[in-house]
Amino acid sequence: MAPGDDHFRWIGPLVHVHRPVLLRVAAREGLRPDEAFDCVQEALIGFVQRPDARTWTTRSDEVSRMLVALVRNRARNMRRLHHRSRPHTSEEAWLGALFDASPSVDELIERMEEHARLRACVDRLAEAQRHVVTLRMLEDLPGETVADELCTTPGNVAVLLHRAKVNLRACMTAG
Repeated sequence: MAPGDDHFRWIGPLVHVHRPVLLRVAAREGLRPDEAFDCVQEALIGFVQRPDARTWTTRSDEVSRMLVALVRNRARNMRRLHHRSRPHTSEEAWLGALFDASPSVDELIERMEEHARLRACVDRLAEAQRHVVTLRMLEDLPGETVADELCTTPGNVAVLLHRAKVNLRACMTAG
């Protein structure tokens, strides 16, 4: 088992236990099913990224209240930022629409867990590689622009990106 793999084993059960309640909270706050899923995912990612998140999981009542508060706040911010009013649909219709949509919730949760693993692998990269990955792959900037921003050559950016990809593949396949 690779270092850090044990860290991710607690995320799946956490998500599966709290997801139904959190989706209902987001629905009551007036989000559409797709928005509610995004809201819950963002709240869970925010929670998981807390340095003390794993210690909270041993206190089920407190973690539940924390996650509900995170989802409620994110839902309200989403509505406020996008000037959305609450929809006039029943909870049953809303939940039906959520679970009829594809991909499945479990598939999306697997993607979230993989994203969290990838984010942890990116965080383990050397600083220069991390900057190149962020600018080239995530912000989709051209190599010349990245080279200018990092005060290096486009060739060095290509080498750093290649090495970062090798390191990311190794990190993601370990364990």
